[in-house]
Amino acid sequence: MFNRKANSTIESLIGSSTSIQGDVHFKGGLRIDGHVKGNVVADVSLPNVLVISESGKIEGEVRVAHLVVNGEIAGNVHSSELLELQSKARITGDVHYKALEMYSGALVSGKLTHELSEAEPVLKLALSQSA
Repeated sequence: MFNRKANSTIESLIGSSTSIQGDVHFKGGLRIDGHVKGNVVADVSLPNVLVISESGKIEGEVRVAHLVVNGEIAGNVHSSELLELQSKARITGDVHYKALEMYSGALVSGKLTHELSEAEPVLKLALSQSA
């Protein structure tokens, strides 16, 4: 589970005995074992990964590139690269993702929306013009 496919390393930890009220902004990698009541947002200018362990809980919106969840999120989730929902993951909110891995036992109470990357070509049909 831990940093298996991530492009960055875990640099920061919110421990299991820690509770934070307010938004959390981070660069690189963050692991949450505690409780965050606020939005968790990664700096998009660098590769980033957020790991929420089995004891971790977020009450707020999550915006990251690579997200690994084995805990609980109560809020909308936006993962611009890979979202891994492990067996004890619980999400209550709408989920937007580019790529998704969902293990047996994971639960999502909300809408799952696949986001197309900006680089994917869109098929356009040319109309013939008769003169």
